Amino acid sequence: MTDRAKQLLHRLREIQLSDGVTAKYLEELAEPATGLETAVRDGPRVTREAIDYFSNCYLSSPQDGADWRASPALAPSFHRLPPAFVLTAGYDPLRDEGAQYAQRLRDAGVAVEYVCFDAQIHGFITMSKVVDAAAVAFDRCAGALKRAFFATT
Repeated sequence: MTDRAKQLLHRLREIQLSDGVTAKYLEELAEPATGLETAVRDGPRVTREAIDYFSNCYLSSPQDGADWRASPALAPSFHRLPPAFVLTAGYDPLRDEGAQYAQRLRDAGVAVEYVCFDAQIHGFITMSKVVDAAAVAFDRCAGALKRAFFATT
């Protein structure tokens, strides 16, 4: 991760955790890799080799993967984080990681909406021309954003 990206992520986290913030936030993760991937198995479209490749694209070094700003599951605390929407796919090797992250947020008192599309593979949300569930998943993501940012209070 570049120094600029680290600075931006750190600043966003500071804003989210500061007292008296009235801005609306939502942490939205679709088929996430959150840093718990030690037990990831190979599956359709996702292999350990692919995970390593994509990690190398955004991390300056493998050690950066231990930084909570790159691996949010490694954060020292999950308290006072914004509500979250976490979407996973049943045949995605990252499914369990996403589900565990959602549960850790819930355990810390964070409002979480978790949905798993059991019959889908990693990346299905980008396949709306051939996978009907992709449009449903996209609508669920958009709905979560709409509720978070345009809800009347």
